[in-house]
Amino acid sequence: MALSLSSTNIASLQRRINTYKEVLQNTEVYRDLWKNGFKEQVIENLSSIIKECELTAKVEVLEQMENLEAIIFSLGETKSGMYQKVSDSIQRHLIKHNGSLIYQQLFNGKILVLVQYPYIEGYGKPRPPHTIAVYRPDEIKPAFITRHLETFFTEITNWEDFVNDEPQKRIGFDLNFGQAGNPQQ
Repeated sequence: MALSLSSTNIASLQRRINTYKEVLQNTEVYRDLWKNGFKEQVIENLSSIIKECELTAKVEVLEQMENLEAIIFSLGETKSGMYQKVSDSIQRHLIKHNGSLIYQQLFNGKILVLVQYPYIEGYGKPRPPHTIAVYRPDEIKPAFITRHLETFFTEITNWEDFVNDEPQKRIGFDLNFGQAGNPQQ
């Protein structure tokens, strides 16, 4: 016996199918926008801000995966100023990653903008990234990039000027470096 579908049920189903097809089409449109100008626009905007503000920073592009690319505004790496004394003449420096602002292309062509906080290798655990927002490529204008950088610098400045407001949280040499004074991996 065949099931009878009412025209109301079919109309509701058809709306859902149409929405699904529209979302799939949007993915292709967003990917095309990335390839045909958006990626270069973001790279140019970030590069000009580096030059104009005289920043020690770089813009990197990760292109290993088609349609899952990323643009990374990075403040690079430096010696953290902390080191393990291996001997009187040898020091093992801890490397500090100074933070990044990332524009990550998602599977559906939208753009995830996030802050990767600074961290020091071998000292505690890196803080999880902070998501600023997810955008369609056509939504991100140069003014947005400036706001993203303002958010980025606010976040990393707060990280650098860290004050522990949680009294129950334990900190100390043994917790971060272990019993032998070696950085935890």
